[in-house]
Amino acid sequence: MKYLHTMVRVSDLDASLDFYCNKLGLVLQRRNDYPNGRYTLAFVAAPGDESAAIELTHNWDPEELGGSRNFGHIAYAVDDIYALCKRLMDAGVTINRPPRDGRMAFVRSPDNISIELLQRGGPLPPQEPWASMPNTGVW
Repeated sequence: MKYLHTMVRVSDLDASLDFYCNKLGLVLQRRNDYPNGRYTLAFVAAPGDESAAIELTHNWDPEELGGSRNFGHIAYAVDDIYALCKRLMDAGVTINRPPRDGRMAFVRSPDNISIELLQRGGPLPPQEPWASMPNTGVW
């Protein structure tokens, strides 16, 4: 058995690609439009780890996607959790669970998919503003 990918439905493909690629730092591997089926598939992955992709499925006809809490989350190991959270915050992304412990943070995609960020290796020493930042919303 081999892991292939995780699929999440997205309501706005452009907003999702902006989040996953421009803000989170993933790379668009491929994008295919299927006019007969009225949907688009876009595969994104972390640089250097293309075997662990996320399939963004955009159905062209409007649909209600719900709160997505039943999905759980997608997790990524990151080189510097503080730098990434700062970059995300500067780009307008809410840090739902700040990296107070220097190890773990949570953010959400435009479609409310929870993304867990974990510091690669051991935790970084606690630092401000993260150490005293409260949680925002749910993750």
